[in-house]
Amino acid sequence: MAAQVAQQLLNLATLGAIYALIAVGFSLLFGVLNIIHFSHADVALTAPFLALAIVPALAGALGGAPFQAGFALAALLAIVATGFLGGILYAGIIRRFRNAPAMMALVATVALGIVLRELIRHLFPNGSNPHAIPRLVTGSVDLFGTAVPLFNLVAIAVSVLCVGGLFLVLGRTRLGLHIRAVSQDRDAARLMAISPERIFRLTFFIASAIGAVGGLFFAGYAGIVRFDFSVDVGLIGFSAAVAGGLGSMPGAIIGSLLIAGIDTLVQATVPNGASYRLVFVFLLVIAVLVFRPSGLLGRTVVEKV
Repeated sequence: MAAQVAQQLLNLATLGAIYALIAVGFSLLFGVLNIIHFSHADVALTAPFLALAIVPALAGALGGAPFQAGFALAALLAIVATGFLGGILYAGIIRRFRNAPAMMALVATVALGIVLRELIRHLFPNGSNPHAIPRLVTGSVDLFGTAVPLFNLVAIAVSVLCVGGLFLVLGRTRLGLHIRAVSQDRDAARLMAISPERIFRLTFFIASAIGAVGGLFFAGYAGIVRFDFSVDVGLIGFSAAVAGGLGSMPGAIIGSLLIAGIDTLVQATVPNGASYRLVFVFLLVIAVLVFRPSGLLGRTVVEKV
């Protein structure tokens, strides 16, 4: 019984860490640009496909190096490429909706997500089919008499480092000061010689790269990747950000852990729970928003008219 509880807690922590990598991107982008970038998860889930596409090229360049090493390097390149993809999509498309009504930006990013999924489905070899994806690390370690997969520990550790690094950048660096300045008052930031456009591009790069890490770990956790994985991942990540308080990154982390907890509990206790887990997850989100419309850590904004 204790071993089962420990396993479920490990699953909760792993899923919560992965969901948090997606959710903090939603909150960061909304907090800085005041835009709901609904295709954020679609951008993030391009990373596993980019990594799979890069591996064959690396195999020749590395002279037949072990596949695991080649895939790890491919994953790093995919993370960087996904960050640039986010910046390009902002500059080419999303920037035009920055000052538009919120509904226009929402519809545009939903449509952009569909375009990205269809491009993967048609351009990637056998894109409509699931593709096996290796875990970045294999093996297990013995903790208190229980075999714990290294993948889970690495996923949690990397997620903590990514999110902790993001908080450090935002709170302790010049770039973070500029990001916070632009998020609070763009006009005042311009008067201080801060370019909002540059900050917006960098914000998209950071959010997309962190999301790519989450996308790679999610695919590794599932063992496969499909072109439409981003639909569920996007809904869960966005729901976590909303439940925690859209625009609040600590709230996104708390929302991710809550959703991962419900997800894990339902799969462990409800018969055929894997089929119904999202029902319970979104019931939780609805309940949070009924009693706390601004989210757990969100702040209610009052406008005088």
